Amino acid sequence: MNQHSPLAGPGGTEPYNVWLPDRLGGDYRQRFFDVGPDPLGEGELRAALIHYAPASEPGARSPQDRVAILHIHGVTDYFFQTHVAEHFHDTGLDFYALDLHKCGRAHLPGQTWHFDTDLRHYFPELVDATRLILESNTAVVLLAHSTGGLIVASWLDHLRRAEDPLLGRIRGAIFNSPWLDMIVPAPVARAAAPALKVIGRRWPMLALPRKEMTAYGEALHVSRHGVWDYDLGFKPLGGHAKYVGWLRTVIKTQEPLHAGHFNCGVPVLTLCSDRSTAGKPYSEASHVSDSVLNVHQIRRWAPYLSDSSALEVLHGAVHDVFLSSTEVTDRAFKACDGWLAQHAFAE
Repeated sequence: MNQHSPLAGPGGTEPYNVWLPDRLGGDYRQRFFDVGPDPLGEGELRAALIHYAPASEPGARSPQDRVAILHIHGVTDYFFQTHVAEHFHDTGLDFYALDLHKCGRAHLPGQTWHFDTDLRHYFPELVDATRLILESNTAVVLLAHSTGGLIVASWLDHLRRAEDPLLGRIRGAIFNSPWLDMIVPAPVARAAAPALKVIGRRWPMLALPRKEMTAYGEALHVSRHGVWDYDLGFKPLGGHAKYVGWLRTVIKTQEPLHAGHFNCGVPVLTLCSDRSTAGKPYSEASHVSDSVLNVHQIRRWAPYLSDSSALEVLHGAVHDVFLSSTEVTDRAFKACDGWLAQHAFAE
């Protein structure tokens, strides 16, 4: 289990485009890069790329022989899952993770945590990170969680439509509990969507009602009922505040998938739990279920992500399947390893 002591968050003074020691210590390093001015007027944006680079690693392979994997987190999240980095490194992948703008390491003072009104605003930093990784690797596999899964799937669909040659360097994507539909029943979502889109366009900073949705955090964090020691400033137990403008772009990004106008253009593996307890208070069930999303919706829409789409349903998994019990996490890794052998490492 990953149990590191959180450090103070960055103050925005770190230089760009150089590798620096990372908060995870030891074999981890980070690199900030400029994303440009925030379209929403909250100053300059940056993203943070994290690289697992063991100092004790024997002779490195040549870039022509190496495939990388890039982890993208979900909303109210950042990269801290060292066991994930170490597992995929041990399988032969060069591991990276990206903290998106206004998230985790990349957040700057005065910025609204995890807020944007268009998920396409994340595309440039995905391009920059992928191109940087490809300077020392022949191809990339994407590993994206929750809202990060929706962002990455939309970006891949965009690359396919644009016939961007970058897509040819992406071997596939693993989606870890991607957010593919609203959590409420479909009739409610369909009825509410038009009004939410109008309100979100006119009043994007209108805060969504906040309920105490801490079951997931309570099941994970070592200060409550869990074993994971992560930064509660970056990833609060109940999440950061959410806004209607953000929900509007999530709805608009999901709509092409629901309409059948969506294709990642690369092989996809989707992982999810077999049970949901979203919206319920903490209980023992929070340790063996997805307490954030409706897994039935994930299972419904996952086959439509790509022409080559596989689904692995994991009994007893939590929302981030790699933060489940050791036994469940091992099954998730086994599913990934088999899929990677077929798609990422295939000649």
